Formats: sequence, C-alpha cells, structure tokens
Amino acid sequence: MASAETELFHFVMIKPSHYDDDGYPIQWVKSAIPANTLAVLNGLALDCERRQVLGLGVKFRFVTQDETNTRIQPRKIAAEIRRLGGRSLIGFVGVQSNQFPRAIDLAKQFLAEGLQVALGGFHVSGCLSMLPELPQEIKDAQAMGIALFAGEAEDQMLDEVLRDAYAGTLKPLYNHMKSLPALEGQPTPLLWRNAVERTEGNRASFDLGRGCPFQCSFCTIINVQGRKSRFRTPDDLERIIRENAALGVHKFFITDDNFARNREWEVLFDRLIHLKEIEKIKIKLVIQVDTLCHKIPGFIDKAARAGVNRVFIGLENINPDNLMAAKKRQNKITEYRHMLQQWREHGVMTYAGYITGFPTDTKERILHDVEIIKRELPIDMLEFFYLTPLPGSEDHKVLLAKGVWMDPDLNKYDLNHRVTHHPKMSDDEWREAIEQAWHSYYSPEHFETVIRRSAAIKNGRPRTKMRLMLWFYLMYCIEQVHPLEGGIIRRKYRRDRRPTMPIESPFVFYPRLTLEVGTKIFKYLRGLHRGTAIVRKVLKDPNRRSYTDLAITPPREDELENLAMYNETAGGTAAVAKKHRDDESRAKYAKPATPAKDAAVHDAAAD
Repeated sequence: MASAETELFHFVMIKPSHYDDDGYPIQWVKSAIPANTLAVLNGLALDCERRQVLGLGVKFRFVTQDETNTRIQPRKIAAEIRRLGGRSLIGFVGVQSNQFPRAIDLAKQFLAEGLQVALGGFHVSGCLSMLPELPQEIKDAQAMGIALFAGEAEDQMLDEVLRDAYAGTLKPLYNHMKSLPALEGQPTPLLWRNAVERTEGNRASFDLGRGCPFQCSFCTIINVQGRKSRFRTPDDLERIIRENAALGVHKFFITDDNFARNREWEVLFDRLIHLKEIEKIKIKLVIQVDTLCHKIPGFIDKAARAGVNRVFIGLENINPDNLMAAKKRQNKITEYRHMLQQWREHGVMTYAGYITGFPTDTKERILHDVEIIKRELPIDMLEFFYLTPLPGSEDHKVLLAKGVWMDPDLNKYDLNHRVTHHPKMSDDEWREAIEQAWHSYYSPEHFETVIRRSAAIKNGRPRTKMRLMLWFYLMYCIEQVHPLEGGIIRRKYRRDRRPTMPIESPFVFYPRLTLEVGTKIFKYLRGLHRGTAIVRKVLKDPNRRSYTDLAITPPREDELENLAMYNETAGGTAAVAKKHRDDESRAKYAKPATPAKDAAVHDAAAD
C-alpha cells in the first residue's frame, strides 16, 4: 500500500494480440516471439522512475502483459489499482493494424472502469505518416477518450505522457513522427524473468537499429521508423546482454529489420564474441538480414561466432519482375544460392519469407516457383505470406487513393489473410495457391531432403531442424495461424470472444474445446512421430555425410545458364545478363594486385 508520504502511480503496459477466425484472441501458454516494444517501453518506464519524473513523492508500479501469453482481465486489473490506491495509466504498446480492433475492445473495458488509456504503435504512426487524414477507426478511438501516441518514446518523450496522465490531462494526440530519436545511450530494453519465461525457449528481444534506406512498397518500417538508419552502440549492446544475463536470460531475438545494414555490425559482433568466448556468457541470437549480407567480408563468419544460430532472410520472391514491382531492387536472385550456402556451411538455420500475390503471379506460377526453390535453394524453412497493403505502406496509400477495395476488418491485416483482390487470380485461386505452397514445401519428401542436407555437415543440427520445421508446418495446418503467431498450448476463454460475435453457451464451448484440444494433441503426436522417424532414418544412413543435391552443390560458372530460377522468367534472364556485365566490368577495371598487397590481404584474413 502507498504510505501517507507517497502516492502510487500504476503504469500498465499491454501488448495486445488479435482475434482468430472464430473470434478468440490468439493466446498461448508460451508464445513464439517476444514483444520487443513491450521491453523497450518497460526500459523507458524504469528510466522515468529513476529520474523521478513525477516528483519525489510518487512511487511507480509497473505491470507488463503480453496478451499472446497472458490473459488480459480489465476488471481484475482495475480492482487491483483501486485496492492499492493512487493514479494510473493503461498503455497499449506496439499496436499493429491487425491488433488495433482487439486493443480498442480492451480499451473500452478499461474506460468503463474509469481508467485513462493511451495507445501507440505501427497502426497509428503509419496512418499519420502516410494518409492525408486520419482513418475513421482512429477518429473513433479519440472520440472515446483514448490518447494516441505516434512515433518513438525515447529522448524522454514518455515523460510528457506520464505527467499528463498523473495530472489527469491526457492529450488526444502525442505526435512525435518528425522527431525520431537517436538510439545511442538510451535505456535498456528489459523484461523481467517471469515475462521472458512465457516465451518459447525463454527468449527476450531488443533492437540495435531502426530505420531502413530501401523503398519496398509493401513495407511500413520506412514510413514509421524513417529511411535514415539509427543505431545503438557496442556499449549499449553490452549493457543489454549483461542486464539480461543477470536475470538468467541468454537467448535473444534482435528485431532489426536488416542487421546487415548496420554500419557498426563488426564492432557489435566483436563485442558479442568477446562476451561469449572470453567471459563465457551464454549468447544465442536470432537476427534478420537481407539477401546480400554474404557480400560483406566476414559478416557471416562473425555472426556465427557471436552466437547467431537462426537467421530470417527477406527472400520475398525469386522472380525479379515481382521484386522490381515492389521496389525491392536490392534483392539479387543471382546471389541467393551463394548466400544461403554460406549460412549453411556455418551451421546457421535459415528462415525465408516468401510473398505471394504480386501482379504477375498466378496459382500455377507460384507453385512452380516453390518447386524451383525446393530443388535449387538450400533454405531450411520457408514461410508464405499474402501481399498485404498494410496501413502505413505505400501500397496501402496508393490503393486507398485509387478507391480499390480493401477489407475493412483490420483484424485480417496479419499477412495470413487475403484483404484485397488479385488482378489475375480469383480469391479462391490465391487461397489455394497459399495452401498448396505450404503443403508442397513441407511435404514428407522435401522434409526428408532438408534433414539430409543438414545431416551431411557436422554442425547441421538435423533434430533441431526437424522440430522447427514441424513447428512451422503444424502451426499452419493445425492451429490455422501463421507460425510467427504460434506458441505452445493454445488458450481460449469463452467470455473473451470478439464483441461482434456471440458468447457461446458453456454447453457448446467446453465440449468443443475439449474435442479440439484432444484432436490437436493427436495430430501433434502423429506429426512428431513422422518427423522423428525421418530423422532416425537419415541418421542411420552410413552414407549420410556424402549426401548432395543441386541446392547444396557449390556454385559453378555455368549454373546461371542452366538453373530454372534464372531462365524461366524474363526478369531472371535479365538478372543473369546484368551479372555478366557487372563481372566483366569489374574484371576490366580491376587493378592488378602487387605482391606486397597480396601479403597484406593474406595477413588481414589470417588475423
């Protein structure tokens, strides 16, 4: 209880989930991806407490809840605040477009309890950044009395919100889109151990950079975080690692959209290598990179030494015409094989995102391209998305200006639902293309191929790949959610259903839920049994180390003329021609190396 000399201020930070197709929040006992925005804001809030931004007589109470692994109960939260006394603010953080409806539904319950509510995240920031006027759902939120926050909360931007909430004078909008902060020396993103334990593998997250110089038309990051990259320092990174290690947290997802574009990547990796190899601090990392990271000398080698064991790659598509249509000019399909093989050689597991629904796509073309990928590219896991005009992206702005139909239900803007029509495919054809692509890539035959590729090298980790491939495929097939929204043991609560849908009778809900859980357990066990059988079969093969196939065959001079990826589209043929021209130009203008220079290069490589 707050003493007579102090007053308590409650800051409740909530990262909302979104609804499944049956209207229930997607929620797990343990979720797959940690909520980075929640960690960032909690770190900033702790800094506000240290600086006593509300005065010497005010004590803070912080609550962080990620709805993907925690049930949000507004009445219970409000009752606890009233019991303890003091003032409060309920903050919905990092709200994406697909999470906006759920956040508003929860906010209404908090408002009904007489509590102040603020909301920020990519939906609000993206709409303010790209649209000539606020969309109706944001206007409606303001009319309810919800304070909106656009931009980032560093540089003490959070102070104003907390002071206004303490005074009961929240503004309708805090717009900081034009004053994006530098990241050097900012407070450490941090969640307490009990929150981290609610994620698969007890994994935390942090960002080392924000912003992106590229111009992909489907991307919201460039319009929310800016096109000028901003970075944390090696000292910031070390502090993040040490503070988390003190809490027993050693696994991290670095959420930077493209870590390879961080100009300080080498000194950051060197600092991690020192902590890992010299001070023996356990570090395991998941990072996201582009398809040209292997062109940076030493990048992949140092990434592996620094603790990177999984990497997300924005492959997006293998048709250059589609990549150009989305302004993703930085992806060079002629580099895909070499890049993926280098990650494989270092024992790092590769995930690749693949977007369907570009203007030239057809169902047949999508499925044919998946077969090419299976045969020619050594990707471990592939995840498929609908091309989605996310609010805050150029695609969304253009379609809105043209009056093109887009689904009014923001809950569907999760990249796993179709929200607009395609010029060549019917709605059913597009849906069937996505479904068949998942089933094709994770077929038993290709599943075994990926396991054989991993078992052929010493650090391939076939059992780990088996588990993660099963995770991806079974989340899609059984839970009917995208794997990145997945988790361990699905939770559903009868009264948490979307308000636009009726609350089911307990005599209907609980028997169906029991049957659903039993059926899912059976399917999971069956999938695990089949996956384990494939791994055992591969590992018992005495010739497993000699396995090879086209995807893992080292690049050859004639492959650009012979592989289907390069020769079945006009864009692929053009990409090959351009690579030949570039190679000839480099050879023509290359300066002959001197013996002294050769020796210097050799010494540097040895170091």
